[in-house]
Parts: sequence; structure tokens; C-alpha cells
Amino acid sequence: MGGGAEQQQLRRAEAEHGAHRPGRLPPQEGLQHRIQRAGAAQHGGGDPVRRRPVARRDRGPGMRLPLLPHPVRPAIGRQGVERLLERPMPQQDGIEQGGGGATGRILGGGCHEAALYGRRHRPMLVRPPMHISAPSSPDRSLGALPEALQRRPRLALVLLCLALWLPGFFTLPATDRDESRFAQATKQMVESGDYVRIRVGEEERNKKPAGIHWLQAASVHLVEAAQLGTRRDIWPYRLPSLLGGILAVLATFHWGRSLVGRRAAFLGAAMLASSLVLVAEAHIAKTDAALLATVAAAMGLFSQAYLRPERFTARQAAGFWLVLGASVLLKGPVGPMVPLLAGITLAIADRGAPWLRALRPGWGLPLMVAAAAPWFVAIGIATDGRFFEQAVGGDMLSKIGSGEEKHGGPPGFYLLSFAIAAFPSAWIVLTALPAAWRDRLNPPTRVLLAWVVPSWLVFEAVQTKLPHYTLPLYPALMLLGAAWAMDPLRHMPPRWWQRVTLWLFGLVALGLAVAAEAACWVMLQEPFGGGLLVLPLAALLVWLVAGSARRGAWGRAGLLGALLAVPLYAAVLEAVVPRLEPLWIAPRLAATLAARSPGLLPGEFGITGHSEPSVLFAIGGEARLLRTGTEAAQFLAGGTGRVVAVGNRAEGDFEHEATTLGLSVQEIGQVTGFNYTRGRWVTLMLFRRGD
Repeated sequence: MGGGAEQQQLRRAEAEHGAHRPGRLPPQEGLQHRIQRAGAAQHGGGDPVRRRPVARRDRGPGMRLPLLPHPVRPAIGRQGVERLLERPMPQQDGIEQGGGGATGRILGGGCHEAALYGRRHRPMLVRPPMHISAPSSPDRSLGALPEALQRRPRLALVLLCLALWLPGFFTLPATDRDESRFAQATKQMVESGDYVRIRVGEEERNKKPAGIHWLQAASVHLVEAAQLGTRRDIWPYRLPSLLGGILAVLATFHWGRSLVGRRAAFLGAAMLASSLVLVAEAHIAKTDAALLATVAAAMGLFSQAYLRPERFTARQAAGFWLVLGASVLLKGPVGPMVPLLAGITLAIADRGAPWLRALRPGWGLPLMVAAAAPWFVAIGIATDGRFFEQAVGGDMLSKIGSGEEKHGGPPGFYLLSFAIAAFPSAWIVLTALPAAWRDRLNPPTRVLLAWVVPSWLVFEAVQTKLPHYTLPLYPALMLLGAAWAMDPLRHMPPRWWQRVTLWLFGLVALGLAVAAEAACWVMLQEPFGGGLLVLPLAALLVWLVAGSARRGAWGRAGLLGALLAVPLYAAVLEAVVPRLEPLWIAPRLAATLAARSPGLLPGEFGITGHSEPSVLFAIGGEARLLRTGTEAAQFLAGGTGRVVAVGNRAEGDFEHEATTLGLSVQEIGQVTGFNYTRGRWVTLMLFRRGD
């Protein structure tokens, strides 16, 4: 099996490798260095990841075979040896084989020598961390990226995020309901100078902490200081979401390198950036993208403490607890819940938690509390305790016990919707999950599964369900999928499951195109609108990705999906959605008021029939949200110069009360649109007093 040509390649590779220091090897040499280290650690009875006796994890040392006298010694496990002897290796693909090099070519050609991990299954992921120095030559595993970006993976990821998320970022109006609520509360903070209490209009908003509002207020002040925009624009409030998403992607790559290797970490970060749910959250001014950044950083540090507790420094521990404190200020207990459940799961599975001491909880927990406590004390005093009563007793418990705002769903909702939420990379993750579960004894795989499984079960058990709730678990899922895609000895699931995942991928892409075209037809009566551009882009994405998957180039398929999602999302978010004018009622209502009643103060305007937060953001926090047509007539009769907008469903009550009050009214305009939060068309008629 090892001919003269292979021996010559080995001798040339060894001659090249001897010129480098072991402490700083290029990726090609790092592969051989890693293999030899793994073989040596295993031959000495140690675990190559955590440097502990294998017998402790495997309940016994197991059978061991002597290492063969060959310079290349891959630690691939007994099953991997059997597969190598039974069938040829998969066709070499640059992204799977680690980017070339003599060692990579020999491994790709069918190396037959292996060290064993005792009784453990063959690890799917990289055991020791891959070397992370910049490659000395272009790395084919990064696909079609220019050489300059191959040498700067972080820059490549930032550019990918901007290409995916900037289309529509400035042109999409404020959306209902959460984004407009968060943005309006921040605007009222900026205008009032009160950065403790959270208010939307005249109502206290005692549901979430103030962390995201502080970030949004800072971005608004910076934008206004630079004269790039005003607080009436929605995009300055979205900047923390954009930056939070970028930080989450970079954190996935940074800490993913020690879990799955540099190339798989890059692929996993790119898959995360292109996920449909993160693309949506980066365009919305609320907490979830920023929360994702804190959870990704915290779990990245947690994984380091788990894998290498003896190297985990006090500075890293302080960073872990401070990041958790920041997550508490963003969304309460959700951020700390993920590492807490992961730690409990690992402690039970490993029958011990030697990594806990490395986290320094003795002073770490007080540090986390100290980071978040000042605002909680201040808001408790300012609201006389109402914040805790409403946030815990109202918001949190209502989400757990019932579907808040009709957002309920059965158990399994997140699993069923994952193919849409994680598009275009969900199919790789779903294909990889059986192999990841088989590899659960491998410490990096173990910590990634502990990141996902217990928190996922909690989210499934909670009655209120929204697709973005499971977003903090996506970095681990994407790393698992990328690690499988990059593994040259990957364990393939049954063919029927591969077909199912690819068919789901194709159906989601087709559904996105059909939805865009249907929206243009229903909203604009345009059979050949901008949605027509989405269909060929979706078809191109499916064709190229499925073609790479059929050839076994799984890693390249994942990277192609992330890159080809750029024009697809741009077509939807820039050419289609902003042009659907019936959806954007509040901006059109504000424009009509400015034209028909110039100089109208927000406090002199009332509305019923469409009392959405976007109206407050577009017109002003002093605008009155009225419940019935009767209240609208009474508001109009309360003073001269007032204007009221009455929905078509409340028009009868409004006219009856106006007649009762002897009020003469004059209609000055109409706005018709589609209220997507309630799923119905609405017509707003603008009235002022006729006298």
C-alpha cells in the first residue's frame, strides 16, 4: 500500500519540515506534528486532549497496538483503521483534506498505519488544537476566496458578515413589534436623560434589563455627533445588533480553533454568519444578536477551562464572569443558563468537574453579580419594585407557562423549524448530528454537545416559542457540522437521511423564492416584481451546493452555501422587502400627517385600529394609542388642532360618538396597509375637527 512514490513524498516532506521550529509550524506541518503528538500521548497511556489516562474515561486501558515504524502516525481509532482497510479514502477535496501539503496528499491517498485510542470510538473532531499560524501558501480549504483573505480569516469573516447583513440595513423601516418597542424606549431615554427606567410612550416597559438600551443610546449619540443620521432614523439603533453578530462570528472562529481546528472553525463561523435567523437579527434593533456574542464568548472560555483547566488563567476566568454579567444586563438569566446547564451536564456525564476550580467561582460569581447589580438596585428603587414583579412574575413566568402574544408552539417546534432558521447550512448540521453523537466521548465534541442539548430541551419545554430563542446554541451546532464536513474519515449517515436533508435544503430555498414572488403579487399586484430575481439565485445556490455534496465535497458545499447566500439575501432584503409599501404603515402615516397637517405635535395625535409601537417611533412617544372609536371621538373633542386616525373596524363607533357629542369632523386623508402582526388589511382614516 505504500509505494516508492509515497516514500519519496515522505522524505521530501520530512526535509521541508525539519527546517521549522516545532513551536510555530505551518498548517501542513502542524498536521503531522499533531498526529505524532497524538500518537505519542496515546502510546504513553495519555489522553491527547486533556493529557489524562485513557483508562479514566474508558473504564479500562483497552487493547493497544504498537505504533508502526512510519513517520506518519494518524490517531484515527479502530473503526477508522477498519474503514481504511475495507475501502478507499474519499476523493480528496481541498477543504476536507486540510489544504494540501505532502502529508495531506498521503493521508488522502490511503494511509494504512494508525495508533488507537483504546476502547474509545474514533474522534470526529481534531484532538489537540490545530496550529493557528498564518499559512505560508494559499489554503484551498477557504475555497474561492482571494489569497489576501485566506491569510486574514478574521477580515474575511467580517467582510462576509457585512456583505450578508448590510443589504436592507439602512432601507428597512422599523418593524413591529419588538424592534419598535426597543428603539422607542431607547429614544425616550436619549430625550429624557433617564437611563434607568424603561418606558414606551406613557407605559413602563418592565420586562428586560437596560443593557441593550444603553448600547443603542451610545450608538445614537455617536451617529448624531458624526452627523451621519438622527434619532428619528432606525438604523443607528440597529448598530449594536450588527456589531454583536460580528463579534459572535469572530468568537466562534477564535475559540472554535481549539475545538475543531482552524479550517473547520472558519467554515463554522461562515455558516453561522449566513444563518437566516442571524441575518434577520442583525437587521433588528433588539437584544438577541448582542446576547449571542456574550454567550459565544462565555462558552468559548468555558470550553478552554474544560479542555485545559491547568492552563486557564485568572484573566480568562474574570473575562468569563464579566461576559456573563453583561449577558444578564442584556436578557436576564438566559445568558448564564447556557454555561450552567452545560456544566451540570458535563459534571454528570464525566462523574466529576475538575474544570470548575479553573473557573474560580469563589470570586467569579460575586464579580458577575457586581457587574449587573447596580442597575437592578437602581431600577428597583425607581419603580418601587414593580420591575421585578412584572419582569419575573409577568414576563418570564408567562413565557414559561403559556404562549405569550400567541407565540406558543408544541415541543419539537425548534427541531422542525431548524431547516428554515439555520438555512443555508442546516442540512450540513442535520447530516452531521448522528456522527457527532457517536463521537460524544471525544472531549471537544462532548463540550459542544453539552452546549446544545440541555438548553435546547429547556427551550422546547417553554411554552412561548420564537425561532430566535435557540440562537445562542447555533455556534456549537455550526462547529459540529463544520467539523464533520472537514473530517476526511467522516462517518456517513444513511443515504435516505442525506437525501432528506438535501431535499429540505432545496425546499427552503424554493420556499424563500416563492414567498418573495408571492409577496410582490399580493402586496403590489406585480407578477414580475423584484421577487422574480430571487428564484434564479435560489436555484443557483441549490444546484452548486447539491453538486458539491454529491461529489463528497461537503466542506466546499458549506462554504459555497454561505457565499451564495449573499446575492440571495441581498435580492430579498434590498430589492423586495423595502418595496412592499403596504407593510410599512407607520412611515406612510407619518408622511401623510406631515403633508396634511404640518407642524402637528405628537401629543395632538391619537390613533385607534393600529396601535402598534412603530407608530410611536415614527410620530413620537407622546402620541396617544386609543383602544376604541369612542375614545378616538372623545380625544378629538378634547382640544382644537388635534388629529385622530381611526381604523375601518372602529369607524362606526367613532361616528356614533361624534354625533352624540355634536362634533363636526373632517377627513383629511387615508392610509391603507397590511398589519402583518395581526395578519389583516387595515385602512386608517385621518380626521380633524370641522369647526
